[in-house]
Amino acid sequence: MTDIRIALSDKAIAQLPTPEDGWYLARDTELKGFFVVVGKRKRTFTVQGDLRQRGKRASSIRVSIGDASELTTRAARAIAKEYLAQISKGQHPKARENGNSEQAATDGNGAVGAATLEQTWQRYLEAHLIRKGRSEKTISGYRDHVERLFSEWLKTPLLDLANDPARVAKKHDQLTKENGPYIANGSMRTLRAIYNHARKTNRSLPRDNPADAVDWNQEERRNTGMGTGDLKGWFFELANLENPIRREFHLLALLCGSRPTALQQARPEHINFRRRTLHIPKPKGGSKRAFDIPLSRQMILCLIRVLRFGRQMQPSQAQKWLFPAESASGHLAETKEDREVLSKWGNDLRQTFRTIATAAGVSEFDAKLLMNHSIPGVNAGYVTRHKLVEDHLRSQQQAISTVVFSALGESLKEHKALINWLGPGASRSTVTQVRLEPNTLGEGQERTQQVA
Repeated sequence: MTDIRIALSDKAIAQLPTPEDGWYLARDTELKGFFVVVGKRKRTFTVQGDLRQRGKRASSIRVSIGDASELTTRAARAIAKEYLAQISKGQHPKARENGNSEQAATDGNGAVGAATLEQTWQRYLEAHLIRKGRSEKTISGYRDHVERLFSEWLKTPLLDLANDPARVAKKHDQLTKENGPYIANGSMRTLRAIYNHARKTNRSLPRDNPADAVDWNQEERRNTGMGTGDLKGWFFELANLENPIRREFHLLALLCGSRPTALQQARPEHINFRRRTLHIPKPKGGSKRAFDIPLSRQMILCLIRVLRFGRQMQPSQAQKWLFPAESASGHLAETKEDREVLSKWGNDLRQTFRTIATAAGVSEFDAKLLMNHSIPGVNAGYVTRHKLVEDHLRSQQQAISTVVFSALGESLKEHKALINWLGPGASRSTVTQVRLEPNTLGEGQERTQQVA
């Protein structure tokens, strides 16, 4: 949402709409520099002003006042006036509580040399992660690194860490022993990113990043995908899965190679049966990476089955979500299975998709487009993906699905659980006449649809 200007009051703030993602500012029409940051979960009174040194503008800073649920607008406005007066005199309002001297020069992240990890993390969160539309899962991962693994450093000035790289290296060693090599490396990548971001507006920080002192743990790509010879046994496992909605979820994940979190949040209106696509509005990388998945015949049947199962099992949640569930969100939130029940799920299936794509003769370039990977190289920028979806990429998708189901051989005629799920009779009874709500179809489509 775009920023707005209103006369801030308790009632006006309570009536502000909550953004679907990210955040926006509601600026006060009475007091310049006073506003509320409106996010999905929180509304924060904030001020912004220009710090001046020797009569010249040094930098612009934002200082939070407090949570709008805990502070009245009148009290927040009084604090805002005091903060703005201090800023106009070249003083950071929170310099004392952050342990800075009154004379310390300041920048956008707080006092130079005294901005804490907590302050720079909040700046990175708001200015980089949220503003660029990073997913909730991505943000929660960063938050876990900073607020849990680095909790004892939150009040530590970033400059102290920069001047003591051995301390950072020792922390990495500790995390490796206690949390494992992958989490230790990931947390240090987070620290490195926050430091680099802070240094953009704080040139007093040393050029050398303290995370560079780390002896990185060796990381090996997890190789858990299946080949064509493994698919029959996996299908037998999947056919015996009790929950049919979860069964269709795992099948679709295999057939499209999508990340599980993107499919979990799919909605019925994202399906366009006329164009034979499933729209993914917020994949990894945010809304700017939105794309359409071309649908093979087998994927269409899978979607139709899950629409039917959803309406039968979770009628309320199924109005909003493609894979409904009894969860706080209303959709499948946890898609892990007992490995003894289903041996492969999640990113295992994404790796399998890439492996089967090669067996189907699909080029590496096309496979990356189907999986919404970024394409390296200058020439890739000239490829218009959506122009390929309805013909070329769909034929490649169909080739992959054909190889997957060909691996079943005669099992579709012999294995009882498979016959009941995917056999010819089961398919006809499921898909011959399917009544779909208007918002699940492309504009102008009929409500009753025959799927060939």
